[in-house]
Amino acid sequence: MPDWLTNMEPHWAWLSLGVLLAAAEIVMPGFFLIWIGAAAVVTGVIAWIVPLSIPFQLGIFAVLSFVALYGGRRWLKTNPITTTDPNLNQRGHRLVGEVLTVTKAIEDGRGRAKVGDGEWPVRGPDVAEGAKVRVVSADGGLLVVEAV
Repeated sequence: MPDWLTNMEPHWAWLSLGVLLAAAEIVMPGFFLIWIGAAAVVTGVIAWIVPLSIPFQLGIFAVLSFVALYGGRRWLKTNPITTTDPNLNQRGHRLVGEVLTVTKAIEDGRGRAKVGDGEWPVRGPDVAEGAKVRVVSADGGLLVVEAV
C-alpha cells in the first residue's frame, strides 16, 4: 500500500469517501448514494473534531448512514419529486391528439401511420391508405386512432 494512503488521517479518508459518493450520485443518479456520502462527510467532520478509534468511526458511519437513508426516504415520501412533463419517456402518449396520415390501410382494425420520419402501428376503424386519423391513446408501441 502506498505511504500516503497508510499515513492518511482517518478524517480525510471519510471526507474523501463522502465527496466520491456525491460524485458517484451525479454520474449514476438514484438518490441513494448522496445519503451515504453525507454520512461519510459527517463522520469525517466528527473524526476531525474528536479523535476517535477506527472501529468507533465505523460505528458512527453505520448509524449515520441508516439515519440519513431513513430520513431521506421519509422526506421523499412526504415531498415527492414531480415532473413538469409526465409523458417525457412515453412517446406514444405524447402523440395523443396528433393527426397522422395512414401509410398502410387499416384493415380488420390494424394498419400503419406516418409519425415524423417513421411509421407506427395503429389500431382503429378501417380506413384507406392516405386517410387522416387522430391519435386517441397509446397502448405500448401501438397507437389507437379514430378517423378524422
